[in-house]
Amino acid sequence: MRWQGGRESDNVEDRRGFGVPGGGFGIGGCGLVLIILISILTGQNPLRLLALLTQSQQTTQQAPTQQQYPGNDGQQQDDPQKKFIRVVLGSTEDVWGGVFSQMNRTYEPPKLILFSDQVQSACGLASSASGPFYCPNDSQVYLDLSFFEELDQKFGAPGDFAQAYVVAHEVGHHVQNLLGIADKVHSMEERGSQEQANALSVRMELQADCLAGVWGYHANQEKQMLEPGDVEEGLNAAAAVGDDHIQKMSGRAVSPESWTHGSSKMRVSWFQRGFQSGDINSCDTFQGSL
Repeated sequence: MRWQGGRESDNVEDRRGFGVPGGGFGIGGCGLVLIILISILTGQNPLRLLALLTQSQQTTQQAPTQQQYPGNDGQQQDDPQKKFIRVVLGSTEDVWGGVFSQMNRTYEPPKLILFSDQVQSACGLASSASGPFYCPNDSQVYLDLSFFEELDQKFGAPGDFAQAYVVAHEVGHHVQNLLGIADKVHSMEERGSQEQANALSVRMELQADCLAGVWGYHANQEKQMLEPGDVEEGLNAAAAVGDDHIQKMSGRAVSPESWTHGSSKMRVSWFQRGFQSGDINSCDTFQGSL
């Protein structure tokens, strides 16, 4: 993949090596006992102490601003992985900016948060085990770069375009959010059964795969980013994270009713559809069979 020298996005925030904000004992049983002891010793109203502590924790648990993290001042660090992510994200910004412009809309790019081990988002606390994800509540993509090592060694999907596909897939969820698709689906999920919610989730994920393909098409047309074998890397990555493949790898029976992302065949098919057409209109996974 020819990414070196590409425009780097300024929307990457590096939180690697920093703990999750808001650590502390919390207001559990021990916290309440401590509040009561302090109130006895000081003669203060325990309810007032509780209110002050709650207010303090809410302030502490707010996500830190970009300026609180070293390396986010716009200066380029000698970090090849970070540079790669910045270039890929920059490419998604350019592609979707153009696509949205053709629809007479303005594309608002997401911020991508690099983290290690665990991270606090507006969607809650998440660990690296959850994999890359997009949070619609703060319009941010979250990524622990160790996932790429897992993608290579555990899932057998190496390569830089495989990694770019992961980023483009999460940005695809941001596109869904901007277009109002995410809100509609979430509302439908809340009204339906768990099985119906899973089925809707599959269609959402497959659409994000298709949108990742749309990005790949335009990135290659505009910047000739792809080299021989890159498309195969993307398809291999899509197949590797299929629900049926993951269930087989973990020794479980394949149960389509529990899928939330779709089978390997589905994911490959929808990525191909977006990549071959370059048309966002080809990504309607909510009509007909998959």
